[in-house]
Amino acid sequence: MTKFGTAQSIRRIEDPRLLQGRGRYTDDIAPPGALHAVVVRSPHAHARIRAIDSAAARQVPGVVGVFTAADLAADGVSAMPCEVSLTNRDGSQNAEPPRPALAGEVVQYVGDGVALVVAETLNAARDGAALVAVDYDVLPSVTDLARATEEGQPLVWEGAQRNICFDWETGDRAATEAAFAKASHVSRIKVVNNRIVVCSMETRAAIARYDAANGAASGRWTLETCTQGGWLLKRHLAKVFGVEEGRFHVLTPDVGGGFGMKAFPYPEHVLVCFAARRLGKSVKWTSERSEAFLSDTHGRDNISEAELALGPDGQFLALRTHIVANMGAYLSAFAPYIPTYAGTWVLPGVYQFRTAYAHVIGVLTNTTPVDAYRGAGRPESNYLLERLIDAAAVEIGVDRVALRRRNMVKPSSLPWTTPVGKVYDSGDFERVLDVALNKAEWTGFAARKNASLAKGKKRGIGLAYYLESTGGSPTERAEIRFTDDNFVDVFVGTQTNGQGHETAYVQLTSERLGIDAERIRIRQGDTDAIPEGGGTGGARSLYSEGQAILATTASVIDKGRKAASEALEASAEDIAFEEGVFRIAGTDRAIDILELAGKQRAKVAAGEQATLLDAVEVAPIPAPTFPNGCHIAEVEIDPQTGVVDIVRYTVADDFGKLINPMIVRGQVHGGVAQGLGQAANELTAYDDESGQLLSGSFMDYALPRADDLPDIDVEFVEVPCKTNPLGVKGAGEAGSVGSTPALMNAIIDGLRDAGVTKLDMPASPERVWRALQHA
Repeated sequence: MTKFGTAQSIRRIEDPRLLQGRGRYTDDIAPPGALHAVVVRSPHAHARIRAIDSAAARQVPGVVGVFTAADLAADGVSAMPCEVSLTNRDGSQNAEPPRPALAGEVVQYVGDGVALVVAETLNAARDGAALVAVDYDVLPSVTDLARATEEGQPLVWEGAQRNICFDWETGDRAATEAAFAKASHVSRIKVVNNRIVVCSMETRAAIARYDAANGAASGRWTLETCTQGGWLLKRHLAKVFGVEEGRFHVLTPDVGGGFGMKAFPYPEHVLVCFAARRLGKSVKWTSERSEAFLSDTHGRDNISEAELALGPDGQFLALRTHIVANMGAYLSAFAPYIPTYAGTWVLPGVYQFRTAYAHVIGVLTNTTPVDAYRGAGRPESNYLLERLIDAAAVEIGVDRVALRRRNMVKPSSLPWTTPVGKVYDSGDFERVLDVALNKAEWTGFAARKNASLAKGKKRGIGLAYYLESTGGSPTERAEIRFTDDNFVDVFVGTQTNGQGHETAYVQLTSERLGIDAERIRIRQGDTDAIPEGGGTGGARSLYSEGQAILATTASVIDKGRKAASEALEASAEDIAFEEGVFRIAGTDRAIDILELAGKQRAKVAAGEQATLLDAVEVAPIPAPTFPNGCHIAEVEIDPQTGVVDIVRYTVADDFGKLINPMIVRGQVHGGVAQGLGQAANELTAYDDESGQLLSGSFMDYALPRADDLPDIDVEFVEVPCKTNPLGVKGAGEAGSVGSTPALMNAIIDGLRDAGVTKLDMPASPERVWRALQHA
């Protein structure tokens, strides 16, 4: 094993650079002479634009342009399309409201852009934006998802009757109804999955320049922006501007958190590219935090109902769900995909359901568009299922652990095809459950509960078993180049947002090629240098890029054998490779891989024929992975104040083979923190009358702080994945999938003896206190 091989908790290679302030984020980039852009945003949730007067703004010293929808239309800039279409239950296609980069006739939510002010300085652009006068005719709005589809509610867009933009189903409806008809017991639950503001540490930013050297009709844009992969953005911008993809070059520097939100094209990407071409200079836009609350895609926001049909022995017969998903005012890039395909992939969890049926309705409201947020549909489905199972256990008088254990898919049944068509290749769910129960000291809970009661506190314990399905592009690319400065550059098609990709990819490359980690550099975020890539999302990076790196290193070794046969004057069949050295088998004649690469380059430079070791491969990604695990939360509740203290938190995870356990543990910690934040703290609230965002700053939006979170005890159970050669399973999103139901089940358990059986997220002190009073 090399010093930086796999299965080792190597400290992150990227950390010294980032911790010493040597990171380079989009807002750090300051092209000479760059102009600054500010977006004028609607203060109304729904209004008709009567007129826009920019005369005063244009008089501000330093302002060089004020642009509206009319200017974009004059330059042939079209609306921004959604990247996903759905077929409704009746065979029709989903409705998609046109989404302009700037609203020209009607604004659809608070924060919808109506004008772009560009100036020589940021302050001048702000001053100009403040003077843009917009005459609005305010219209009725709808922001409450629960009422948005009722007759008589204002329509967000006339093309979506009752504000329904899709009506979708999956599963076997007839078989599911038949199973319910024969059930010994049916349990039902209705839950709200609250809307989330993503709040990445780095706000969004974009800098565009336009090179018209070949003429305006064939010029080229360079866009530097924080993304989760620039290839989607490049393709999307080409559609909007009506040009070929090759005219866009997207560069992604360091990214300070993405969580799904930075995967998508945004109006600001279009606007800076438009302004750069129109003005002939670089144009820079950086979101302020208050602006991010309004303009970044939000997450979750579902109202979900589920029914569980049980047999006489508590076996799970069928699952039936009805989900109403808020899309916001427009369909963001992948928005329709999240509650439908992504969410229902994991709907049956780890349980042996015989049949299942899901009905999902997408609804438009006068709110910020909603799209993927860490887990992207899978946390919503898992939350619904695990809350339902706890309710069923209480109703039929069966221990909640025993009920889950009775219905889990057994290792002997794998591979297991679920009622929604997914094939689980590997897993040992009962073993993972037992590991979690033992680590959490589940059997000792009664004594701890009595100790809390003696202090006047209530105590609860809850568990949730989650299953996640990774997703993303069906291929991934890697390229390895040996450089003149005696390094190895690895070009990857994913994009780190802080997850530790650089370290994991170096470990893989170092182990396969026997090259010291100090001589390996990871290259990413350049759509010219890396012509294709699947980007980062769906917890796909390691298992997808890892397979591409395996294929590429194998090609390097094959080329190396041929090159070594040339250098050592031996047959390629006699060349062995081990720990970074090519050797003639049975002899001491050998050459180091870096030395060999250098010699071959020198020969080519001198005009000689020689085999280079550089290689590129595009690997097929034939199957997803199914990470899974058990979360157990233990809480103490003060009935006088409603304050919930998370006193213990335990996780047992199966991520297959681990490349770097320390990085994986950190990913779990981060995901759990976000899930607990949603469950206990975070609420995105709109005013029903005005449509104003009431939780539009950190003064109003309760992002969890360090003292809100417990120590998180993580244990790994490695059950290798059978569908990829690394045996790994995606880990990036799993923490957020299991945490919300574990905490809510624990809180309900602690309140149940007081008569509380229903509580929705977030379980804030006020909500908990009110639930106790009403009970």
